[in-house]
Amino acid sequence: MLDQTYESPKPKIIAGAKYDWELVIGLEVHAQVASKAKLFSGASTKFGAEPNSNVAFVDAAMPGMLPVINEFCVEQAVRTGLGLKAEINLYSAFDRKNYFYPDLPQGYQISQLYHPIVGEGEVLVELSEGIARLVRVERIHLEQDAGKSIHDMDPNMSFVDLNRTGVALMEIVSRPDIRGPEEAAAYVAKIRQILRYLGTCDGNMQNGNLRADVNVSVCRAGDYERYRETDDFAHLGTRCEIKNMNSMRFMQAAIDFEAKRQIAILEDGGKVHQETRLYDPDKNETRSMRSKEEAHDYRYFPCPDLLPLEIEQDWVDGIAATLPELPDDKKSRFINDFGLSDYDASVLTADVANAAFFENVAKGRDGKLAANWVINELFGRLKKDDKSISDSPVSADQLGGVIELITKGDISGKIAKALFEIVYVEGGVPAEIVEARGMKQVTDTGAIEAAVDKIIAANPAQVEKAKANPKLAGWFVGQVMKATGGKANPKAVSEIVGSKLGLR
Repeated sequence: MLDQTYESPKPKIIAGAKYDWELVIGLEVHAQVASKAKLFSGASTKFGAEPNSNVAFVDAAMPGMLPVINEFCVEQAVRTGLGLKAEINLYSAFDRKNYFYPDLPQGYQISQLYHPIVGEGEVLVELSEGIARLVRVERIHLEQDAGKSIHDMDPNMSFVDLNRTGVALMEIVSRPDIRGPEEAAAYVAKIRQILRYLGTCDGNMQNGNLRADVNVSVCRAGDYERYRETDDFAHLGTRCEIKNMNSMRFMQAAIDFEAKRQIAILEDGGKVHQETRLYDPDKNETRSMRSKEEAHDYRYFPCPDLLPLEIEQDWVDGIAATLPELPDDKKSRFINDFGLSDYDASVLTADVANAAFFENVAKGRDGKLAANWVINELFGRLKKDDKSISDSPVSADQLGGVIELITKGDISGKIAKALFEIVYVEGGVPAEIVEARGMKQVTDTGAIEAAVDKIIAANPAQVEKAKANPKLAGWFVGQVMKATGGKANPKAVSEIVGSKLGLR
């Protein structure tokens, strides 16, 4: 059920020449398990190693070599299932998916078709404040990755790198609950966020550690809801699969193109053929790769080299007890404990490292002020310098020190920005910098009053204008701040100016 605090978004309607159409999208997210060793061998999974250097005999399909299950990869899959509120199957088994790939030496892929390790779950995908799509997860199964074929090193030959062969993947299969390109990207982003919080996949799409196959079909407007009640999606149009999407932007563009392609075929009286397609970002189009195989085409059968996995509920419960606070729960806590807006809490919890940094800054301090400085000043500067939070020149303690000085009234907001720049570039303890460089805010009302008197005495004409129009009193505040080098307490200056001009 959708959380009562959220409203389900309306489906995206694509206006056709003859009819209005709706999109139906399901995704298969392939997430590389965060593990130092492969699924069935002890070979390293380190990215960027010399070609064919992370290959054990079993990965290379040497005669007589048998796979041995990596228990940690199983644990990571269970952890992922728990994080997605999914059913954990205490009995699961591996199957052979037979097909020829030059970068898969065995001639088959070890996967899980009939008995996956994780069953049904769900993901709440927030699209805007108060609007969310509940996407059902059908299953998560473990399988081994294939290698990589390289075609651009020689005009006459292709090269094969087997480093990825045998790397553990979790295939997270959604139901066709996604209704538009933006929702698809938001769903993958949410899966990625949860996996990073769990520590089960680093989510690095650039390295291929997270990628998605996107199944797209179209149906006449209104048909989806009629069939959704019974999960009878067979009547909602023939789907085409777009393979290996590893960019949110390209994913949205590919879905948009594919939907329009299918609509054009249908409105011209043609028939959409089920097939696998690739997206070409240079031409912004999808093109046919091969006709879509069904399960029987792969000639699945139980893997004779691996016994079924039988795990105990106590083991699952032990993993559940170690789960970290997940993004949705952390966001709710930030809103409740620190008084943050929905937007600020979403920004701060989008990444687990960012959330931890903010929490250290806000600990024992003004949460709203901390959020403002982390989001606007720190994140803004890091983005400008193309740095991540792990590379931040300003630590949580240092930024917290700046916030404490603001809260105590030792520095103004303007001085704080100058102080932040010094800490960012030079480092140091904020309080010591303020003391050493004479940056402390002037709070002595006597000194401020003297400065106000001086400005008023020098500008009698401006005094008369301000008395006639109180809004002009701000001019005096600005002059006093300028005269004090921005160190005077702005609130105190404003009060004294108003009193001296008889406006209070």
